Amino acid sequence: MVSPAQFNQSILKWFDQHGRKNLPWQLDKSPYRVWVSEIMLQQTQVSTVIGYYNRFMSRFPTLAELANADEDEVLRHWAGLGYYARARNLHKTAKLILNSYNGEFPNTHSEIESLPGIGRSTAGAILSLSLNQRAPILDGNVKRVLARYHGIEGWTGHTSTAKELWHWAEVYTPATRFSDYTQAMMDLGATLCTRSKPNCPQCPINSTCRAYIENKTKILPTPKPKKTLPVKHRWLLHIENNDQEIFLEKRPPSGIWGSLWSLPEAPFELDDASIIHHCREHLSLECRVNSHEESFKHTFSHYHLVLHPVKLKYLSRLPCISEPSESTWLKGKHEYGLPAPIEIYLQNIQ
Repeated sequence: MVSPAQFNQSILKWFDQHGRKNLPWQLDKSPYRVWVSEIMLQQTQVSTVIGYYNRFMSRFPTLAELANADEDEVLRHWAGLGYYARARNLHKTAKLILNSYNGEFPNTHSEIESLPGIGRSTAGAILSLSLNQRAPILDGNVKRVLARYHGIEGWTGHTSTAKELWHWAEVYTPATRFSDYTQAMMDLGATLCTRSKPNCPQCPINSTCRAYIENKTKILPTPKPKKTLPVKHRWLLHIENNDQEIFLEKRPPSGIWGSLWSLPEAPFELDDASIIHHCREHLSLECRVNSHEESFKHTFSHYHLVLHPVKLKYLSRLPCISEPSESTWLKGKHEYGLPAPIEIYLQNIQ
């Protein structure tokens, strides 16, 4: 192994020649712009994020504009990125900073990490990338680089493995050029030290990388223990009125697709008569079943969801039996935040 100084200087020298320096969030840097990008980049690749980021920042160029926006509009600009709790936390945090910090993004690690949706690594990225403060990070790319370099076995989500990786992240973070080093480690993981088919011959630290030397790049980092995902089936209620408008309801803030607008669902064990009764009891709508459409599947991190669309004809509205959910009728172009699979389904049937 080389010294920490030799390690980070090799990384920085590579970055100066090959690192990414023109990503949208690298231009006109600010804690706000970097924060939005870091939240979007969680669980999502750079190539996917760029378009969403540009549209999001065009609509919400400042923290104050994000904080003062309606949640529906925030979710609409997020729709398609998935993991919608990220968007709700983004909106919540913007409001908190506006009210508790006079709209100024906090500049200490403890304050930033205490904000909704921001963990240790994200806080470090915001500080180092936007304010050039020394703050180690350990995102997925950095975990992969360090696990391979040191030949660390064990799933990176395990406490003991993560602790060892954080140790090395701290050791290698240099005394200067914090922003460049943080970006360099992200870039190295994203462009060379990739999950599959890493480009080891071009890596600036390959001569001392244990995984490369011992031919273990295919097995490190240790994959997350696999488990069989359960499959859940639900009726997707496609209710249309005489004007060919489609009934939507707003989902509760917790759970999948929280606070997004979607077609109502019903338990899959219901028959047609029970589906009609469900519409009366839960939606206060009198309907009749017209047809059953082809099912489609969407996979979440913890289960597969198979949705079985059933088309219903709206007949009349009934008196509310219980507290009604927020609802609307949709026709043509709209400004509602819909889950991507529902948006695709509606586009296909239209």
